[in-house]
Amino acid sequence: MHGIEPIEKRVIRKVTWRIVPFIIACYFFAYLDRVNVGIAALQMNDDIGLSAAAFGFGSGIFFLGYFLFEVPSNLLLQRFGARRWIARIMITWGLIAAAMVFVQGTKSFVALRFLLGAAEAGFYPGVILYITYFFPAAYRGRIVAIFTTGVPLSLFLGSPVSTMLLEMHGMLGLAGWKWLFLLEAIPSVLLGIACLWVLSDRPADAAWLDDDERRWLERRLADDRAAQPERASRSLLTLLIDPKVLGCAFVYAGIAAASVGLAVWQPQIIKSHGLTNLEAGLLNSVPYGAAVIAMLVWGRMSDLSRNRLFYTLVPLVLVSIALASVGAIDALSVIILALSVAVMSTYAFKGPFWAFVSENFAPGEAAVVLAHVNAIGGLGSFLGSWSFGLVKGATGSYALGLLPIVALTTLGALIVACLASRPRISQAV
Repeated sequence: MHGIEPIEKRVIRKVTWRIVPFIIACYFFAYLDRVNVGIAALQMNDDIGLSAAAFGFGSGIFFLGYFLFEVPSNLLLQRFGARRWIARIMITWGLIAAAMVFVQGTKSFVALRFLLGAAEAGFYPGVILYITYFFPAAYRGRIVAIFTTGVPLSLFLGSPVSTMLLEMHGMLGLAGWKWLFLLEAIPSVLLGIACLWVLSDRPADAAWLDDDERRWLERRLADDRAAQPERASRSLLTLLIDPKVLGCAFVYAGIAAASVGLAVWQPQIIKSHGLTNLEAGLLNSVPYGAAVIAMLVWGRMSDLSRNRLFYTLVPLVLVSIALASVGAIDALSVIILALSVAVMSTYAFKGPFWAFVSENFAPGEAAVVLAHVNAIGGLGSFLGSWSFGLVKGATGSYALGLLPIVALTTLGALIVACLASRPRISQAV
């Protein structure tokens, strides 16, 4: 950071404090509403008669809705502006998340999970795109890492809070899991309304920046765009089937399967060792507390080196090894350690990976590429959660349920290793 002009320090500090805490809070509740079903399942599955396979399918089908509406949502964000479209996403998903209190069986559970995925589609890649509107390339790895801490924070803090909400069972005639869904949905709606006042669509619209600060930021972002290699404009279909885009998408599918599979199934893995709901919820938070630190440190190291592929590959290898080892471990303390390594790796991966994607495609392609990669990642989440439930239902083993996810992350590591071996790609990072 030596040699940075005072105006750069001032602008980056002001933009960071204006945008980043708010989008972290948004992502915190987005992810909580997405995966609190894992804690709710400790009561809900018995209440409504969900089998392991039905729960895995219903949990995963969220990502089918997410996949189908991801690219259209990100294109609409560009059309209507980030401020209004992110607000729409958050308000809609908050209302649908609250509607989970009406779940009565497998059909209603699956239907509402699908609708929740459709409503949330576009939020994550939309925010990643939004970050490129306000942060120069040199800062994006760490900013994406900081933003994505909303996920492990939501599980670190949300797990014990969610399990305590289960203790409200019977209050006003509602089951504890219904209180969980209802109370954790309200902040999403309120934050969605706040988007209309907190966010600005572009630096030119940011009244909270001084004139000289807006000019500096717009010039710096223009310099970043000019520094990218010239690329001819490509059609939507050409982008969607581009081998490098698909390679990035399959890599992300593996890590997304691990991330969501652990978020949804980890509480039950831990509880299977004879723990109460509250004890399982508290222990479930441990890996996510460690992941917050791992994300920030790894994202910072990635920015300093700019070797995005190396910092993407290492977490993929670690998560594969950690999850594969769970089946060979009996002691709960060692299982928590292995799960912690896996969770830390899945979240450390995200900062350098998304920085690589945003830096290796033309600015006009970013909205489609980010959404498409994230959408196919959502399919990985669906397959990971569903296959986990199928294997667990057929064998009774949580450890065997993890093996399809290990296969996906291992494939992702091989793809990244191949990308890193190509000279043109290696030089780009």
